[in-house]
Amino acid sequence: MSKTTQPVALVTGASSGMGRDIAQRLFGAGYTVYAAARRVDRMADLERAGVQVLSLDVTDDQSMVAAIDHIEQRSGRIDVLVNAAGYGQYGALEDVPMADAHRQIETNLIGPARLIQLCLPMMRAQGSGRIINISSIGGKFALPLGGWYHASKFALEGYSDALRNEVRQFGIDVVVIEPGGIASEWEQIAGDTASRLSGQGPYRDMVAKFRKMQGRKAPPPSVVSDMVMKALRARRPAIRYHGGLAARPLLFLRRHLSDRMFDRLVMLGFR
Repeated sequence: MSKTTQPVALVTGASSGMGRDIAQRLFGAGYTVYAAARRVDRMADLERAGVQVLSLDVTDDQSMVAAIDHIEQRSGRIDVLVNAAGYGQYGALEDVPMADAHRQIETNLIGPARLIQLCLPMMRAQGSGRIINISSIGGKFALPLGGWYHASKFALEGYSDALRNEVRQFGIDVVVIEPGGIASEWEQIAGDTASRLSGQGPYRDMVAKFRKMQGRKAPPPSVVSDMVMKALRARRPAIRYHGGLAARPLLFLRRHLSDRMFDRLVMLGFR
């Protein structure tokens, strides 16, 4: 039997950016929110407001198992899982150490998949649930220097499509959110890793041009939170939602241009 009458949500990556904003929005909408991240100290204000704060590392299986056990024991159910934890590993593919590549895939794909695996038994028992995977428009096309990041998001898109058709029979919806540019730490991390790994070698000119492309004014994380809330309020949510800087035009062009034509468009920024 459920231990709470409020809907229960788990949000990963809740110490900053999109994850933090999503956790706040869900809490304001009446959810019991478990805000999870490695940097627990950055969520002290959320905890004071009444949000349940969890230490969670999506690359650590024991940490994920403990978090889901805690939610089950305390709340007895989970209605919404938002996989918002993630980052961008940038650098030329020739230069990126395989340990870094593994960590990118672990964080952006394997961690979310493991959390879903742990949450599904509760959702099946309830006969309901919504799984929201924060992907990217970068799950539909790839930029130079972002190979491992894009690989992780392409894979998350395919994983979500398979999962959606497996679990719909249990009353569980799977939704993919595809943000474009959003004001967050993401851009700085991607640029810094590209400079560290490839800024002095044969790809240095490409990195310099990539850094020049950064700094465009992007909308706030609330753009993503709006899409999440829209998906949760819908009786029958869309399979995908997208928004943010350049999301609509780039996805339109990706759908309608040939691969070679889209490559030419992408490389305009690297001239």
